[in-house]
Amino acid sequence: MRSRPSKPSTRLRAVLSALLAPVLVVTALTVAAQASVPPPPAGWTTVWSDDFNGNSGSLPSSANWIIDTGHAYPGGPGNWGTGEIQNYTNSTNNLSLDGAGNLRITPRRDGAGNWTSARIETQRSNFKPPSGGVVAMEARIQMPNVTGNAALGYWPAFWALGSPYRGNYWNWPGIGEFDIMENVNGLNSVWGVLHCGVNPGGPCNETTGIASNRACPGSTCQAGFHTYRFEWDTSISPNQFRWYVDGQQFHSVSQGQLPADTWANMTSHAGYFILLNVAIGGAFPDALAAPTPRAETVPDRPMVIDYVAVSTRGGGGDPTTPPTTPPTTPPGGGGSAYGTIQAESFSQQGGVGVETTTDSGGGQNLMQIGNGDWALYPSVDFGSSAARQFVGRVASGAAGGVSGLVEVRLDSRSNAPIGSFAVANTGGWQSWRSVPANISAVTGVHNVYLTFTSGQPADFVNVNWFTFGH
Repeated sequence: MRSRPSKPSTRLRAVLSALLAPVLVVTALTVAAQASVPPPPAGWTTVWSDDFNGNSGSLPSSANWIIDTGHAYPGGPGNWGTGEIQNYTNSTNNLSLDGAGNLRITPRRDGAGNWTSARIETQRSNFKPPSGGVVAMEARIQMPNVTGNAALGYWPAFWALGSPYRGNYWNWPGIGEFDIMENVNGLNSVWGVLHCGVNPGGPCNETTGIASNRACPGSTCQAGFHTYRFEWDTSISPNQFRWYVDGQQFHSVSQGQLPADTWANMTSHAGYFILLNVAIGGAFPDALAAPTPRAETVPDRPMVIDYVAVSTRGGGGDPTTPPTTPPTTPPGGGGSAYGTIQAESFSQQGGVGVETTTDSGGGQNLMQIGNGDWALYPSVDFGSSAARQFVGRVASGAAGGVSGLVEVRLDSRSNAPIGSFAVANTGGWQSWRSVPANISAVTGVHNVYLTFTSGQPADFVNVNWFTFGH
């Protein structure tokens, strides 16, 4: 459970008791990495993936991944909100491709007893199902191959966080968290966990979350690769979350189990970003064997990731692939919400400047925008058919760890946002991408404000254009 420290709840103790019952385990040799991401099942479409092919000793692709460093997000909770003790680095000593199609995240301990490790998260933060469809997040992973007292404090994870967490860091767990694979202390078990609602307590029993676990099929979780998969299904009513290991479902949560506002808060935003990390110590491993780590804990045992893939089924394809060029303004569009609204066409602004853009179509963009900046676009006509999506064309050359929110507000800067998306470094201040966000239904004519919020003082985004959709 990627959560804030607390004593283990009654539910967690029950889960642990079940886990610690005798289990018959069949060991097997580690299976080599696959050469590429396997094709998705029939009816599914891969919309994003990384097979970690590359030169031995190199970092994972910066186009796909952000490397987190230190003991916290700038301005966020200390020790990543979990009590873990390691320092995350961008060193290839902790994070590197192995040249055989794998990524290795390796915890290290120096002579003074200080631990280092690595944590990465996808650049994309908009993974969600197409309307009426299903999204799956999957990875093939071998957990750190260490057990017993030598494993005390190891906490590998493959998980996803709601995009509004970027740039805020204090809205957990309301924005949602899917723990697709968690493990602690080298136990032969995979945990699947949903975090939601409020902390402490609430409908997801925080900080424990709604959890289930089971032993890995065949070889132990530590001795071999296993495939961990999470599905978010909007093709059925009520909607459902499902967790799998090697194709075997072991956990589910239904929309009907939770209050409507709790479900909406974690599913109606722009989507999720995926994380991989190996923590050392913290609330979850300590709940089983405090304190962790210990003197007998052994360093240098990597989590090995063969691939990560996101796929969708039904509902019209990938909802997270917005246009790469401005849409055509309909006849008479002018102030239409559904034509291209050039960002430099504001009537008033605070804190922003303009510059010539290299993006397709030319013109100018708003430049190097930071926390508290804003721009006003008056009398935007949404018509009588409600707009439900916002797409912004953005670029960022922000430093590592710097991110923020692009927000849409109507009629007053003091009104609550009707929608937002998070953005971090895209590869440069002129490295453009189109990012979608769901918004509350809007009709009629409104003054539209773009506002910008970040937990850091640094500039974090440029904006070229934006538009709205149904």
